[in-house]
Amino acid sequence: MMKSYDKISIGEERENTQVCEPIAEYCRATRPHFRQLPLFEMGEAETARGDIRVVELFAGVGGFRIGLERASARYKTVWNNQWEPSTKKQDASIVYCRRFGTTGHSNEDIATVPTEAIPACDLLVGGFPCQDYSVATTLKHSGGIEGKKGVLWWQIYRIIHESRQKPRYLFFENVDRLLKSPATQRGRDFALILASLCDLGYVAEWRVINAAEYGMPQRRRRTYILAYRNDTGIARAAQDALPWVLTDGTLATAFQVLAKDKAKSFSIDGALDEISVRFNTGKAKCEFENAGIAIGRQVTTVSTVSDYDGVRVTLGQLLLPEKDVPEPFFITEDDLPKWRYLKGGKQETRVSQNGYEYKYSEGSMAFPDAPDKPSRTIITGEGGSGPSRFKHVVRTESGRYRRLTPVELERLNMFPDGHTEGVTDSRRAFLMGNALVTGVVEKIGTVLLHNIDTME
Repeated sequence: MMKSYDKISIGEERENTQVCEPIAEYCRATRPHFRQLPLFEMGEAETARGDIRVVELFAGVGGFRIGLERASARYKTVWNNQWEPSTKKQDASIVYCRRFGTTGHSNEDIATVPTEAIPACDLLVGGFPCQDYSVATTLKHSGGIEGKKGVLWWQIYRIIHESRQKPRYLFFENVDRLLKSPATQRGRDFALILASLCDLGYVAEWRVINAAEYGMPQRRRRTYILAYRNDTGIARAAQDALPWVLTDGTLATAFQVLAKDKAKSFSIDGALDEISVRFNTGKAKCEFENAGIAIGRQVTTVSTVSDYDGVRVTLGQLLLPEKDVPEPFFITEDDLPKWRYLKGGKQETRVSQNGYEYKYSEGSMAFPDAPDKPSRTIITGEGGSGPSRFKHVVRTESGRYRRLTPVELERLNMFPDGHTEGVTDSRRAFLMGNALVTGVVEKIGTVLLHNIDTME
C-alpha cells in the first residue's frame, strides 16, 4: 500500500504541490479558487460520476470544504449547515455564503432540521462544537458531552441513525481534550462517541494531530475521527487494527507516526446510558491514547509521536510587510507596559470579589512571539486592540510591536487570503479562533480519496 503522502496527487491542478509550501504564497494562490459568489444563488450542487458527495455540519466558515476541495475537485459539498445560537448576526454563515454561495446552505439550528431534509451523501463531515471541553476552560470545569453544546453530538447520531442510506464515510474534528473529558470519568465522552459509531455500523479510527509537528504554521492540537461503514472496502482493510493505526491506515499514511509505548486493547461494554454512568469512574487514568481504532466496540489504542522531517513553516514566513499593516494593529507606547505585564510571570497576592485573599502565580509567555517557530494556538479572543496575555504580538523590522491582522490569522489556519472579509476584524479573529487548520483536512482528504479509489 502506498505510504508516502508525497506520492499522492493533490488534485488535477496541484499534482506536485506540497501542502507546506510557503504559506503566504499558498494562501494567495488559492484565493481565486474560492471566489465571492452572489448571495441567493439557487439550484442544487452539480455532481458527476466518481464524485464524493459531502454534507458539512457545523460548517463555520468552511474549513472542511476548503481542505477537501484543495485535495480534489471530486469532493462536492451538496449541503451544509451553520448556526450560532449565541449571536443574532450569523457572521460565519454570512462568510460561508459569500465565498461558496447559498446553494445547499442551511442557517438554522441543526436540532430543528429533519433528517429527510438533508440529502444523501458519501461523506459526512463536521467540527462539532466543543465549548464544553475546550482548552479555553480548565478540565475540572468542562461540562463534557452532557454540557450545553456537547449534546450536539447526538444530532450527528440522530442524522446517521435516521438516514435512509447511511454515509459510507464520516470525518469529524474536535479538541484534543475530547479524549479525556469529563474530569470525573476521564474518557467517558469519547467512549460514548466510539460506542455509538460502532453501534451505527462503522469502524472508527482517531488521531490527535498537532499541525505544527507536520510542518504547518500553527501549534494546534485537534482530535480527528474517521469512520468507515462496515460494508466498505476500507473498513475491511482496517480489521488488522494495530498495523492500520501505525502504518497502513488513512491517518497513518497522511501523518506518519512512531509508537511511543505498547498498544493496549479493551472493549466498551454496556448500553450507551450505562456507559454514561459507569465508564471509568473514580477519576482513573484516561483509557484512550492519542491514536487508535474501534472495531465492533473493541478498542486498540497506542501512544504515538510524529515522524516528520519535511519542510517546516514558521510564523515569520507568513507575516505581511510592515507597510501593509493598518495602523490600528500597532501597539502604542502607552499600552506596551500593560502588554508586558500580562505576558510576564507573576507571583502576587490578589483579593476575590467576596474579599478572600489568595496567592496567584503564572509563568511568563514569549513577548514578542518568536518569528522562527510555528505560532501558538489561535483562540477566539484574538481580536480587539486591548492588551491580552493570549493574543499574538510580533515585532516589526522597525522595532514596533503589533497584533496579527485577519489575513495573517487566516494564513495560520491555511485559509485563502481574505476569506473572512465582510465582517468586523474582531469577528474575523473570532472565526479563525474557532476554525481548523485546513492543511490537515487536505492531507487526510487526499489519502482518503486514494483509499476509496484503491480499496472500494
